[in-house]
Amino acid sequence: MTAKNTAEMENEILQVKTESELQNFFDENKKNLPDLTLAEYLEILLKEKNLSKVDVIKKSCIGNYAYKIFSGERKNNSRTKILSLALAMQLSLNETQRLLYYAESPKLYAKDTWDDVIIFALNNSYDVERTNQLLTDSALKPLLGDF
Repeated sequence: MTAKNTAEMENEILQVKTESELQNFFDENKKNLPDLTLAEYLEILLKEKNLSKVDVIKKSCIGNYAYKIFSGERKNNSRTKILSLALAMQLSLNETQRLLYYAESPKLYAKDTWDDVIIFALNNSYDVERTNQLLTDSALKPLLGDF
């Protein structure tokens, strides 16, 4: 059985009408409902993209705090720090939305100007510094500190 995409999963769950059907949905889709921590998902991304944790942390501009995120020691991370990691890893929009999900942060929303800049930066492989500059030039709050 191949993995289902989000649209397929949404279509299926919308068809569920009873609690027993809901349980069947869970049973049939265990593979498609991974129960990962943020740290586990970050490790998967590092391996899939053949990235070095040290390089990602350096590019993220969040310093040693990032090690605590990667280790799972740090919970309730700010959305901006998670987005800085996404930019440093050059994640796609879908990968970033999933990263935000595991971080228990709101996904990027296309009707929000600040989020639009982040989406643009992700789509164009901007790094954190260039993204911060774009945010500042757009009179928006930068990801990290004042640029």
